[in-house]
Amino acid sequence: MEKVFIDGLSFAMPLLVMAIGAIYSEKSGITNLAVEGFQGFGAFVGALVAVILMPTLGDGSQAVIYIAMVAAFIGGGLYAILHALLCINFRANQTISGVVINILGTALTAFLTSTANKMMNGDSSNKFILGVCDRFTIPGLSSIPVIGGFFKNMYAFEFIIAGIAVVAWYLMYKTRFGMHLRACGENPQAVDAAGGNVARTRFLAVMLSGALSGVGGICFAYSISANFSPSIYMGYGYLAISAMIFGNWNILPTAAVCLFFGLAKSGGYQLCLHMGLPSNYSDIFMMLPYVLTLILLVFFSKKNHPPKAAGEVYDKGKR
Repeated sequence: MEKVFIDGLSFAMPLLVMAIGAIYSEKSGITNLAVEGFQGFGAFVGALVAVILMPTLGDGSQAVIYIAMVAAFIGGGLYAILHALLCINFRANQTISGVVINILGTALTAFLTSTANKMMNGDSSNKFILGVCDRFTIPGLSSIPVIGGFFKNMYAFEFIIAGIAVVAWYLMYKTRFGMHLRACGENPQAVDAAGGNVARTRFLAVMLSGALSGVGGICFAYSISANFSPSIYMGYGYLAISAMIFGNWNILPTAAVCLFFGLAKSGGYQLCLHMGLPSNYSDIFMMLPYVLTLILLVFFSKKNHPPKAAGEVYDKGKR
């Protein structure tokens, strides 16, 4: 059971930071199916910076990981500009734009990874070997019965993401920027009439969505896979979007859904091991979060209330 908590939390936290990014975008009125692409491109930039720095700072240096997270934050935000331009400036269909961003991200990062490896070491591999992040155990809390597993063998990035979640919640619900952002997703005409800049607010929200997704991507690379490769695109972005929807576009309920998905994934894997099944059966159990997504969709889809202006192209002349 302890292993379920440890692995579940390590999967849920990167998923949460990506879901928060999606919330920011959709709360501003921009439908965001591009989380998967943001995640992958941000992770690519972070991984590239890491492999460049590792020969100097050392393969096991934790400083490399933190620098890679900053680089992934910047890389994801810059890649998100493409989605923002298409949806806000060129008024493209937001759903189609998101799908295109995801497809482009997969192809572009695979090409750039192979090219970078060819230039650095003559090998055309499509992956960067990164290693894993250090783990920590919190004294005292880790000894609590049952839930103590949540505080054992935690990745360092889990603390960082928890801090990001708190800041994101405060920014969304306790600041003037957050109020304007939420208003842009509900009634952008009212924001414009009050002197606000709808386009700028939405642009910043989409960039923030990309930046946070990039952080989630590099955390997955430093934990689950220990490398960056096209396998980083495994539907995690869409799972984050599902968590956002079931969390009704609110950060705290979305965090609970992400934890639920994480426990389902790790629980399924541990069940497979406990039953002594061959390794190829683990893929079936790893599908549990996606199966649960379909089940939850049946029961909760009618109770969800997305932002009223989400997906709508803003027209200043519309009243």
